[in-house]
Amino acid sequence: MSSAGNQSNWRMPAEHAPHRRTWMAFPPAGSEITATPEAVDEARAAWTAVAHAVAEFEPVTMVVDPADIGAAKQQLSGAIDILEAPLDDAWMRDIGPTFVHAADGSVAAVDWVFNGWGQQDWARWDNDSKIGRAVAEAAGVPVIDSPLVNEGGGIQVDGAGTVILTETVQLDPFRNPGLTRADVEAELRRTIGIDTAIWLPRGLWRDSQRFGTRGHADIVAALPSPGVVLVHDQRDPEHPDHELSRELMKQFAAETSSTGTPFEVIPVPAPRTLRDEEGFVDYSYINHYVCDGAVILCGFDDPNDAEAAEIMARAYPGRTIVTVDAREIFARGGGIHCITQNEPLPAR
Repeated sequence: MSSAGNQSNWRMPAEHAPHRRTWMAFPPAGSEITATPEAVDEARAAWTAVAHAVAEFEPVTMVVDPADIGAAKQQLSGAIDILEAPLDDAWMRDIGPTFVHAADGSVAAVDWVFNGWGQQDWARWDNDSKIGRAVAEAAGVPVIDSPLVNEGGGIQVDGAGTVILTETVQLDPFRNPGLTRADVEAELRRTIGIDTAIWLPRGLWRDSQRFGTRGHADIVAALPSPGVVLVHDQRDPEHPDHELSRELMKQFAAETSSTGTPFEVIPVPAPRTLRDEEGFVDYSYINHYVCDGAVILCGFDDPNDAEAAEIMARAYPGRTIVTVDAREIFARGGGIHCITQNEPLPAR
């Protein structure tokens, strides 16, 4: 499709707005998250479980590397559509486009610059940097080109003009050297229609280590509706995220959304599990995915899974809460929100 040009009345809808489909990517063999045959099997099983859970509620298209088409067809049910395209990794939230509505309700797709989460030394992105445009073209929608290095996991919106960002992502010198907050906000105003930007100082501890994103927003806070924010609540003082949780809840209590009203801050407990073999975990229920009629919630076989599900049921009334084990996804650096990307229906 042709470029959508410089029109500036785009707006990114809330994730709970009606979807046309969900986009995902099948973990390719030989990536950082599939370095051994065992890791290939574990990753694909985890991604497939999420795809099948979402497919109970809406269409799903899986982008699959040409070398893995046979394996994908063996694992994926016939309900999952396949789009063939070369892949480096499988984090569709970050490598895919961000879909937006135009003033007339039609859909377009923002193609951010992707550079391996700030040129990480372990990352490859020659193929993944092309996935945003490939998905937009497969969806049949115009492409909005953006010079901003950004990932879908680095922004959280309420659909009414509020965006949550982190200084360590959009202002990362390995992503956007020299850009200021005002520069970033201006580009987000042009591409996704924001009018209120809430800048968090950083993300979770594990996500700031070598194999992290340097602080994505979608693992620390979510906006289920305008004026309401779900915040990751690490209750154990032993965990390094305990202090961050206190800071963020205090910050959001002092912020206002695009409606001009103070936020209702809803703490969502972190799982009680504190560590894995690599150290402190970044397990988070915030990294859930809202699809048509359901919330696909990260599960950790943890005592707090049930409390998180109850909170999500109140935050997203009328939706089925489906918990999917996300530990193998988190072991690779992300969660359910990180591997899904929502394409909205045209707005009426």
